[in-house]
Amino acid sequence: MNTKQTVLRKILSIADYQFGRGVGEALFPNNIKIVFSRRTGKIRHVYLGRELLATLRPTDGMFSLTVAAAKRIVNGVKHLPLWVKVHKEAAPFIATGKSVFAKHVVDADPEIRPQEEVIVIDENNKVLAVGRAVLTGKEMKAFKRGVAVKVRKGVAEN
Repeated sequence: MNTKQTVLRKILSIADYQFGRGVGEALFPNNIKIVFSRRTGKIRHVYLGRELLATLRPTDGMFSLTVAAAKRIVNGVKHLPLWVKVHKEAAPFIATGKSVFAKHVVDADPEIRPQEEVIVIDENNKVLAVGRAVLTGKEMKAFKRGVAVKVRKGVAEN
């Protein structure tokens, strides 16, 4: 097996571990471009064409998603993993990169744990943003105060 296949299998495995079985294939097709760190030689970024899909965080070895990657996951898997659904009133603000507050959460994946990468969607299952969970999925639905998700990138940001 050549090294490209080995690296591809590795990133597919990480994505499946992080987001659930089958997500790796939906997220990373065979024609992706993998960029390695010059200093360490480890996987750093994954591109599809000229579009960045994900960055492999050196701190925990997990992926930070881009909005493009979130859209690929939403459109490519049957059971969406690590999602947070928000009220339509809050959607325009979240799409511009504002944090998700617990009072705006309509529903959330009960499997979410704090610090996990999550996909924020509106009531019509359209991707609004990607970010990191501050609360568990159950807490997001139960709490009425505080930040539920720290948004890293919204769809309306350039």
